[in-house]
Order: sequence, then C-alpha cells, then structure tokens
Amino acid sequence: MSIDDIGINTAATRLLGLEGVSVTQVKDNGAGGAVAYVVTAEDSARACPSCGTFSTRLKDYRTTRPRHLPCGGRAVSIRWRKARWYCTEVACGRTSFTEAIAQVPARMRTTGALREAAGAVVCDGGRTVVQAGRDLGLSWPIVQRCLEDYADHVLPEQPPPASAIGIDETRRGKPVWKQNPATEKWELVADAWHIGFVDAVGGRGLFGQVEGRNANSVADWLSAQPEPWRQTVRYVAIDLCSTFRAAIHRALPHASVVVDCFHIVQLAQRHLADLRRRLTWKQHGRRARKGDAIYTVRKLLRRNKEDLSEEQLTLLKVELEQMGTYGKQIYAGWLAKELLRDVLHLAVTRAHTVPDRSAISAARYRFHAHIADHAHLPELLVLAETVEHWWDGIETYLTTGITNAASEGNNRLIKLEARNAFGFRNRTNQRLRSRCATTRRSRREAHPH
Repeated sequence: MSIDDIGINTAATRLLGLEGVSVTQVKDNGAGGAVAYVVTAEDSARACPSCGTFSTRLKDYRTTRPRHLPCGGRAVSIRWRKARWYCTEVACGRTSFTEAIAQVPARMRTTGALREAAGAVVCDGGRTVVQAGRDLGLSWPIVQRCLEDYADHVLPEQPPPASAIGIDETRRGKPVWKQNPATEKWELVADAWHIGFVDAVGGRGLFGQVEGRNANSVADWLSAQPEPWRQTVRYVAIDLCSTFRAAIHRALPHASVVVDCFHIVQLAQRHLADLRRRLTWKQHGRRARKGDAIYTVRKLLRRNKEDLSEEQLTLLKVELEQMGTYGKQIYAGWLAKELLRDVLHLAVTRAHTVPDRSAISAARYRFHAHIADHAHLPELLVLAETVEHWWDGIETYLTTGITNAASEGNNRLIKLEARNAFGFRNRTNQRLRSRCATTRRSRREAHPH
C-alpha cells in the first residue's frame, strides 16, 4: 500500500466518523450512494467478552453491514470485515467470539451515532417517530427505543429547582373504561385528562405529567418530589380551580397560590356574556338578530376599553341606551368588567415596581362599590363573590406578576405533538414525547455541544 493510499484511507476514516474502525476503500454503489469497506482498528476488540483475555488465535473472518449515518448527503453502506477469535483461556467457558466495538456492540446492526441521531431528531428536532424512521432508514420500534435511550440521557431525573411552578390540565383522546368481571362495574383505567407541572418563570418547560384531574393526583406528584425541591417552590400559578388549590395546600403548605390573570378576565367576560344573553331574551324573547341594538355592539362588549376608539365607545353607549333599562344594565356589566381589569392593571411591572397597597385597595373598593350599586344583577354578584373567594391568589398576582402563561404554552405544544403523531395509543409514550417537546430550549442551554 502506497503513502497516497494511506492518506486517502485516513481521510475517509475521519470523514466516516465511526470510532473503532478504519476505512480501507470506498466505492460507489451505482445508486447515488457509497460503500465503505472497514476493518477493526481497536486492539481491545480482541479481548474476550467473558474473561477479558486478549486472544492471539484467529478463527476466521465475517463481514457485517451495520447501518450508519449518511455522509456528505449520500447514503453510506458499511462492509465491516471483522475477525473471529478463539479464547485461549482454558478456564473460560466461551470458546470463540467476534470482534465488537463501542459504536457497534455485539449483535447490534446499527451504529451508536445513528441511534443517537435517531433519538435526537425526535426528542430535539420535533420530528415524529415515523418521519425519523423514514429519513434514517429505521423501523418504528428501533427509533422509539433510540428516543427512550436519548431522553434518559438528556432529561434530568429530578425537576430542577424552581421558585414558581404552574399547574394546568390538558385533554387528549378519550378515557378508557374496563369492566371488572368480579363486580361487573365499569372502572376507569386511563383518564383523558393529564395535569402538567411546569416552570412558571424560568422557562425550563414541563417537569412532569400525571393522569387524572383530581386533588390526589396533584398532591401525590408534588409529595413524591424531593423535600429540598419542594422547599424551593414559593409560588404556584393555577387557574380558578379549587381542586388544585386544595392539593397545593396539602402538599406545599408554605407556598402561595397565584391566580392567573387571564382566567380572571375570562371569568368576567363569561358573566358579562351571560348577562347580555339573559337580558336579550328578556327583552326580545329570542336571540339577538341583525338590526337589534345589542347585536350591533355584541363584539364591542368583549373589547377592552383602552382598545376602543372614540367612535366605537360612543356607538356602544348610544346603542345600549336605545335598549332602555336592559341596555343600561348591560353597560353596567361591561363597566364591572373594566373595573376588575383596572385592578389587574396594578400588577407588578417588568421594572419590578411593586404596586402601592393603597392603590390596590382603592381599585378593589371601586369595583365592589359598583357591584353594590347593581346588586339586582345576579351575574355581577356571582362575579364579585368569586373575586373575593380568590382574592388572596389575585393579590399575590398583583404583587409578584407571576402568571400561568407557561402552562398554556406547553399545553399548545403538547396538543401539537399529538396531532403530528396522529394521536398516541401508549400514554407513557405520550407523556415522554410531551416532555421532550416542551423542554428542548432548556436542554440546548444545558447541553450546548
């Protein structure tokens, strides 16, 4: 072999990037790809897997075809000519063995680089298992195992410390029921609801998921975490869910509940819509139609006051005045919603300016005073009672500015992942894929290389 040939083979070995073997020659396969002929380059491959003795007695040669990553945009087929050795240790029960390297262990038909790439494109790249298998020429079960191995490596075993977490539920698929042959009763074996626990302020994604929308599921997951981690959690952001609040008080008695501001405004909008529909039926005996005053301004009622132009605000007042008493009551409901939003506007800003307690008290008083002046409207009374029932959580939001937006964003990614996969039949796999899809950014920061 000439010096030029050695140089070409060395360069081809580096380009192939398969540690433990050396390329002897490369040929075109006639189909746009290449065939790389390799031999073992590690002396440790001669060590017996059972006793570790280095063999000196050759038995024969075998050629295998482990699958590897493409190189330079071309598919590469590997022909590995590896030796079979006799074990020279008399006390060893193994008579012979075939060479193996770390990248291609015994009885493995894929290289370690290919398996890692298959797991990475699903876990970090956002591809489905099916698409990753098509791109890399692997079957679904192999890619799934690669995903599980890769996720075990990159995902932390325990959630990282977080001062604030968010809890929210998401629904995918249908519940699974099974009849108990002993009692002949149908029992729930797989709930459609999944509760997610996310980092509310650090952006580190989903910490975990559990099935079942009940207090026990939430409390059990929180209680199962290490005590140091639970002590670092100072705030828990939730929507207006009494079940979550009860579980938090049970598992994290030292943490403060934060009510998400979006759900407070959503609650006010829902009560305003109920008031509008009730008074519309009371006046017309039917739903609103085109030409009715309330039909003209029905969308303006859902808008924020600061987003309305002078013309739109005038139109809202004029059209509701044409309805008479019922219109004035609807306008009062809209003002109640805006007064509640004025309270929420006092929340701590991005400059970390904590609102004055007196300003919060004054805004809260204006809201309740307005409700008291219209106590004959049941929708407004229920709204005020709910606000008072959750005031501790609302006040914590005002002083911290913490929201549950991270949970809502993660739920969107979880649903998108399920749509891309055309649904999941295995719920354990669903939770793994959901966690991978929602924590990619944090893993890139933790593993930049």
